[in-house]
Amino acid sequence: MTAYRQKDISLDLLGITKVYPGAIALNNVSLSIRGGEVVGLVGENGAGKSTLMNVLSGAIAPDEGRIIIDGEEVTSLTSARVHERGIALVHQELNPFSNLDVTANVLLGREIRRGMFGFLDQAAMERKVAPILARLDTRFGPNDAVSGLSLADQQLLEIARALSIDPRLLILDEPTSSLTLSETKRLLDVIRQLSADGVAVLFITHRLAEIEEVASRVVVLRDGRNAGTLGCGEITKDAMIRLMIGRDVGQFYEKAEHDPGRPVLELKGLRTKAYPQHPLDLCLRAGEILCLTGLVGAGRTELVRALFGIDRIEGGVLEIEGQRLVGHSVPAAIAAGLCLVPEDRKTEGLFLDFSITENIAMPSHAALSRLGFVDIGAEAALAEASRHKLNIKTAGLGRAAAEMSGGNQQKVVLAKWLAMKPRIIILDEPTRGIDVGAKAEVYRLMQALAVDGVALLMISSDMEEVIGISDRVAVMCRGRIAGTLARDQLTEETILQLAVE
Repeated sequence: MTAYRQKDISLDLLGITKVYPGAIALNNVSLSIRGGEVVGLVGENGAGKSTLMNVLSGAIAPDEGRIIIDGEEVTSLTSARVHERGIALVHQELNPFSNLDVTANVLLGREIRRGMFGFLDQAAMERKVAPILARLDTRFGPNDAVSGLSLADQQLLEIARALSIDPRLLILDEPTSSLTLSETKRLLDVIRQLSADGVAVLFITHRLAEIEEVASRVVVLRDGRNAGTLGCGEITKDAMIRLMIGRDVGQFYEKAEHDPGRPVLELKGLRTKAYPQHPLDLCLRAGEILCLTGLVGAGRTELVRALFGIDRIEGGVLEIEGQRLVGHSVPAAIAAGLCLVPEDRKTEGLFLDFSITENIAMPSHAALSRLGFVDIGAEAALAEASRHKLNIKTAGLGRAAAEMSGGNQQKVVLAKWLAMKPRIIILDEPTRGIDVGAKAEVYRLMQALAVDGVALLMISSDMEEVIGISDRVAVMCRGRIAGTLARDQLTEETILQLAVE
């Protein structure tokens, strides 16, 4: 065993600076962490968190500054050297090898071999992976195909891969962004166990309540600089937000006055292909924010896919504005005024290589075309109006969507549907992976839409968000709607009681 693995890690980043053409990503940033500490790293999108992680992972080299590990200055880092030092990084962007099974993904590049010909020892590898999955309480096993895993399961797979190297420092970049409440609690328990075992954890998340739960110290970045540090007794949501954005935030979930109107979306005995044995009844009203929540596997995603016409409806009736939707399909749903903002905006909501203008205008091409040709001027005008309305921050609308922050990408997905003036919007995890400032803007937009009479069906696993933004909450459990709660009934306890029936 290498000597460093016998002691807790000591890591110091001192005066790290990274400059790109036209932008200073990091400006004299410093951060220290020791074995057993859980350090929260927070900041808005663009604050420099990802760049700092890329420096730590060996993906990029800083232009200035010093990296000191275990008292030794390291002149250059590579991925191999990072692993040798016992540092494991879980990226926010998930990149599993879907053609392989779980074990192969977890131990990729570190396979166990046997015999003179070096054949893979599958049984030994599965024995190594099984306790890691048990520690995370995953729903999948070592020999399950990755192609069949949900987004939440893929997130847990990435964490399992990091734990498999027995790290001294575990860096978690938005690890709970796709997880439900129960999975998040399990991961926070694992973080506490690792800390007790002397493992250092650098925890990056936009969910500040999680930082409050597990962090022993918080480092805040703003505009590529250190904005401040909070000790154990100083860590509160308000204190973190104040340092992140340089000002106090008023009521984060401020509710705008709006009275729900007539029913615009009604499910009557609707059956999905995932749970055909459970007929679903639900009513969404104009000007209402109705949240659909529940644990992973409860059937939320399957219901959304059926509503939008992606999956076949197995039985029952779907009515929009009192009219039964016949010949249900995605085009039929859109024509009826229903749109979907998907959970995975990068693969399902955007064409990342296309420009912002092209992404916003694409669903509206029929309205923007003349004699079969898209009116470029009208397309540009629509994109510019959307930028102004949603406060989309970009150097230019001709830039690729891939170059934007997560919060601004989400605004582009919203903009393309709002241009079609929908009556019903389904938002699947609308604030996944976006910073606190962008979250507040999304919430304000949702409130404004509700005031204008648009009906919003939100799917969310963020309990704070569920309670803070919803007018009503429908809780799903194993394919059924276990109950519906009015706003004055919303507490974490009442929601969980229904979710785990």
